[in-house]
Amino acid sequence: MQSSSEHSASDRSAASDSGPASVPDPSRLAWQAEGARFNAFGKALRRRHGGRIQRVSIDAGFTCPNVDGAVTTGGCNFCDNRSFSPSRRVRLQRVADQLDEQIGRVQKRYTDVRGFIAYFQPATNTYAPIEQLREIFDLALNSDDRIVGLAVGTRPDCVPDSVLDLLQELAVDHDVSLEFGMQTVHDESLEWMNRAHNHADMVNAIDRARGRGFECCSHIILGVPREDHAMMMESAREVGRLGFDAIKLHNLYSVRGTPLGEEVLAGKIQMMQREDYVRAVVDFLERIPPEVIVERVSGDAPPNYLIEPKWCADKQNIRREIEAEFERRDSRQGDRYAPPEVPPMQRPRPADATPESIRNRIDTRGRLPVLKMQ
Repeated sequence: MQSSSEHSASDRSAASDSGPASVPDPSRLAWQAEGARFNAFGKALRRRHGGRIQRVSIDAGFTCPNVDGAVTTGGCNFCDNRSFSPSRRVRLQRVADQLDEQIGRVQKRYTDVRGFIAYFQPATNTYAPIEQLREIFDLALNSDDRIVGLAVGTRPDCVPDSVLDLLQELAVDHDVSLEFGMQTVHDESLEWMNRAHNHADMVNAIDRARGRGFECCSHIILGVPREDHAMMMESAREVGRLGFDAIKLHNLYSVRGTPLGEEVLAGKIQMMQREDYVRAVVDFLERIPPEVIVERVSGDAPPNYLIEPKWCADKQNIRREIEAEFERRDSRQGDRYAPPEVPPMQRPRPADATPESIRNRIDTRGRLPVLKMQ
C-alpha cells in the first residue's frame, strides 16, 4: 500500500491559488477558527443546535436490491448487517419502541443531550413503497419532541425522484441527511464488492439530490483490495467534484459469515495496515473541500464478529493518530483540495436513471409487511 505523507510548498500553493468553487457557508468553516484539523461531525452538530446531538440507530427491517434479486443476490461481500448495527443483533422491535429504548440508553450515558437524530442505518432505507417510506419517516420524526432530524442510509441506485421529493419536503422542518453508499469511484471495486451498481449510478443520484435542502453524505471504504493509494485519492477528489456535504470514511474490515471473511481466513486477502490507513485518511481529508463535514474516520465491528484488522477496534486511538498525523504535517482538511472546473451547483440535473426493477418496488402502491411500523 502506497502512502503520500510528504507535502511540498508547491502542492499547497497550487491548491490555494485556484480558489474555492463557491463561497462556503461560514458556519461550516468555524472549525478552522477553533484550531481543529478537520471539520468533525460532533462539533458541527453542536454549532448548529447549540448543544450535544446524538444519533440513535433504527432498524425498520429493510432489505437491499442486491439481496432480494432486484439487481442480484448475495449482498455485498463484506456485509453482515449485524456487525454494522446493534439493532440487527437483537429481536426487531417497532420503530417507536426502538427510539424510546435508544433515547433512554443515551440519556443514561450523557446528561447534556439537547436532541436526537433518528438514523435509519442497516440495509437500504429507501427501498420500499414511497407512501410507506413517508409513514415510517414521519413516525420517527414525530415520536419524540427532542428528535431534530433524520438520517437515511441507502444505495445510489435506490433514490428515484419520488424519494428525493419526499426528503426535500421533510427537510423544510427538520435536519435531513441522505447517506449514500458510494464506497469507491472504481467500478471494478464495486463489482468485487457485489454492489450491482456502478459509479455512474452515484453520479446520477447526487446530481439529482444536490441543492434540495437536505445534506448528502458519502460513505467511502479505504483499503479495498487492488486499490492503491492513487486510486483511493481519486475517490477523495470525487467528493469535491460532486459536491457532497459530508463524508464517512471506513477502513475495510472483515467479519465472520461473509465472503470477504472467508477469503481473509483463507489468507487470500490481507487487510490494510494501521499506519497506512492513518496516512491514507489524512491524505484523503487534505483533498476534500474544507466545508465538508467529516462524520466518521474509521469503522469497527463487535469482537465476536471481527476477523481483521484487529486494530480497528481501537477507534479512539485511531482518531488520535489521525489528528497527530495532521499535526506532524502541520496541515488541515482541504489543504490539497483542487476545485473542479464545473462547480457542483452548476452541474445539470439529469434524468432519473433508477433501474426499473428498483423503481417498481418504490413507485408503487402497497406495503412491505416486514417493516416494523407500529
